[in-house]
Amino acid sequence: MEWLTPLTALYAAVVSVPLLLLLYFLKLKRREQIVSSTLLWKRAVQDLQVNAPFQRLRHNILLLLQLLMLLAILFALAGPILSLLAGPASRYVLLIDRSASMNATDVEPTRLETAKDQAKVFVESLRAGSFFSLTDKSDQTMVIAFDSHAKVMCNFTSDKQQLLRAIDSITPGDDISSLAEPIVVARAFAQSPGVEADFLSAEEPAQLILFSDGQIRDLNQIVVADDELVFHCIGESQQNVAITAMQARRSYENPEEVDVFATVANYGDTAVTHDVQLSINDNVRAVRSVTVPAAKTDAGASDALQPGRVAVDFSLSYAEAGVLEVRQLPGSGEPDCLSCDDAAWAILSPPKRLSVLLVTAGNAVLESALKACSLARLELQTPAEFDAMDHLTLSIEQPYDVIVLDNHVPGGLPKCRYLVFGRPPEGIDVSVRQQLENQVLVDWRTKHPVLKYVNLMNLFAAKSHEMVLPRDAEILAEFNETPALALVRRNGSVFLLAGFDVLQTNWPFEPGFVLFCYNAASFLGTQVGRDQEANLQVGEPIVVDGLQPEIAARIDGPDVAGVEVKSNAAGSIRFPGTGRAGPYSLSITDQPARFFAVNLLDSKESNVGPRREIVFSGQAVEAEEQALSRSNLPLWPFLVGLALVLVCLEWLVYTVKVRI
Repeated sequence: MEWLTPLTALYAAVVSVPLLLLLYFLKLKRREQIVSSTLLWKRAVQDLQVNAPFQRLRHNILLLLQLLMLLAILFALAGPILSLLAGPASRYVLLIDRSASMNATDVEPTRLETAKDQAKVFVESLRAGSFFSLTDKSDQTMVIAFDSHAKVMCNFTSDKQQLLRAIDSITPGDDISSLAEPIVVARAFAQSPGVEADFLSAEEPAQLILFSDGQIRDLNQIVVADDELVFHCIGESQQNVAITAMQARRSYENPEEVDVFATVANYGDTAVTHDVQLSINDNVRAVRSVTVPAAKTDAGASDALQPGRVAVDFSLSYAEAGVLEVRQLPGSGEPDCLSCDDAAWAILSPPKRLSVLLVTAGNAVLESALKACSLARLELQTPAEFDAMDHLTLSIEQPYDVIVLDNHVPGGLPKCRYLVFGRPPEGIDVSVRQQLENQVLVDWRTKHPVLKYVNLMNLFAAKSHEMVLPRDAEILAEFNETPALALVRRNGSVFLLAGFDVLQTNWPFEPGFVLFCYNAASFLGTQVGRDQEANLQVGEPIVVDGLQPEIAARIDGPDVAGVEVKSNAAGSIRFPGTGRAGPYSLSITDQPARFFAVNLLDSKESNVGPRREIVFSGQAVEAEEQALSRSNLPLWPFLVGLALVLVCLEWLVYTVKVRI
């Protein structure tokens, strides 16, 4: 037997029971009246005797019934629960998946809400120590919500109300699902601070209770023990149509022409015909009908379900900045249980041809590569001419979008975007230990905008500087002994460092060198002191640098309205709250708004089919066959019913006595 609110019932009893008894002790105040005989007033005389203070009460069935009724109400108020579980107290960790696929509506209202309801049933069924016993112990439970990262909603506690509030506070997100971090966090919190003599934990490991649809990305990286994890699968259907890829780019020959590419995937078992709509700044520009084939099951593939896919492309002429949206419009009656992947966005920058300054003592190869990049202006200066310029004026007016330094270390650095070949400049926290020889490229980031479509497999440098980079630097390519290409941001400027002389490499003979120069100029030209990549994945922070210190800004977006943020002392703003897909805007007074597109665009997360079995590293865990049900019985409804019966009985007895 457990009591949820025994103190409340005790306080109510202290007040109500004496008041009820006092009503029977009170002496009635009657008006004196002369009568001819007292034979008919015997009962009135008895009442006068009974209501005398401190006189013993006579037998009264009404008082007995009222006391029983009051006791039933007080016991109901104490919250008695009959526990159907036996055994010692245990510890549990509730892992609740809040990723994008948990927003599916194949179960009402959503998978996440269903998971939260089942978690509440589990919490309400936990054992609680008896209020009247000092030996009973309560179950300890912890709540963790997770998508790509874990969030501790409530530490270990036996307070059921606190646990229920923690579960209610879990909000949906549009991120992918990853379980490794939540399990590490759960095990860290579950580790007992005390240890026994054999250095084992003084408590049994906590059992993990997972509420998810099973679409978890990193199961092969997790090891669980037998019976350590209990899996409750949420979801029923795999019917979903999603946009899994989207890209918009301006034509190289005609920057006003915009090409938009998208991929529509169907995870259902029947082909569907949908309209795909292209909008810019909420104005519909084109609609195209497509038929997406049904998904197929490939038993030999790592992912058995292969969705049906169809590519869609649009072309439009637009010479301004804007927010592009590609949205698939579900047909009437066609199943589509996930909405966060029905649209994708891209930020379209205005067409711009860059002005570039090349500071070199003479490098025909680099000059030719930059001339092939279709720049608005390419100006050449010697190192002496550049050092003689007014750097303060250059920082304020910024006549050049990009400055290319070819084997020159200037005495001062105006605020700008730099492509540096050779020794890195001073004052950016990059040091050079020595000069290395015969360096071969071993790795590079193929998905970074600077190296997109650039093949560096055969790059060889006869001589290269060994660069020691700060911790916040981004390494884009690595030689066998030193970084080859790196991004460093300091004092509102961006430096793309190539720690070697181009003429001492075989790179000019490779077709990728001109493409690298084009990518580097385009990438740096869009920077304002920081890589302001406008197209982000869900969960990636919005970062803006190069602002004035302590300047106020406002961010608006999905589930975000008028959030105030301030730049730090270095003039940087970092907003991590991009948990929902959609367009975001950052507004600063007297400046045009800056837009960011946050997309899901993840084919695995759009596969919403629930998995009844999840396989960790060598360990398969089957989902529980039945949904959770209560493992205890609340007794307060029965006590309230008993109180109502006693009220009716008391009324019946009173009515009979009055008639007599």
